[in-house]
Amino acid sequence: MKKLLFVVISLISVSALSAQNKKPATDLMARTGDHFMLQFTGDFWMGAPDSIKDHMKGFSRGTNVYFLLDKRFKGNQKFSVAGGIGVGSSNMYFKRMSVDINSKNATLPFRNLDSLGYFKKYKLTTVYLEIPLELRFTANPEKENRSFKAALGIKVGTMINAHNKGKTLVDRNGAVVNNYTQKESTKAYFNSTRFAGTARVGYGNFSVIASYQFNNIFKEGVAADIKLFQIGLCVSGL
Repeated sequence: MKKLLFVVISLISVSALSAQNKKPATDLMARTGDHFMLQFTGDFWMGAPDSIKDHMKGFSRGTNVYFLLDKRFKGNQKFSVAGGIGVGSSNMYFKRMSVDINSKNATLPFRNLDSLGYFKKYKLTTVYLEIPLELRFTANPEKENRSFKAALGIKVGTMINAHNKGKTLVDRNGAVVNNYTQKESTKAYFNSTRFAGTARVGYGNFSVIASYQFNNIFKEGVAADIKLFQIGLCVSGL
């Protein structure tokens, strides 16, 4: 994940430098316009069966980083359309359960470990390279950092990583057996493409955001029809 963030930040830097040398891009970057967005979310699996929900513990969360350029409508400066690129991630936490993504079974095993040893900390992480698009409204376009804002949009992503990670193996009673970390990585059970709708409402550089995935997280037939819902805080600027 750190490498991916480095790549995104590098792309932002190159784009910003290029914008200084190209007149059309300068027009877009010469004003504030939420060109950079950093989002922190609480994540929920919609449609997950009770057998999975009962083992989803802790605060599942995600982080999204996007860089966008926007263009105001000539007829009404309060409205604009924006598009860009970024990285979106989700971390789902489980207790007394493993998600065996390295299994060779036709269906993805969610193993109940209530009567067995388990990892004290266990999560399933998915990461996507995404293209976000937004239709934006700004009440005061000349002072965007001190204005009410709202946006509706979509984002399309391609999966670049999926892995589970367990820390500190304990027995059924919670006693430590082995203090080590296990990580497995494969995209075999997951849909490689993600489509989601987005909404954002706020003031100045802070807003509340929500995102709902339209298609399923997993491939058809390998798991229940589960979709990702994210809600959280967005910090924007530039």
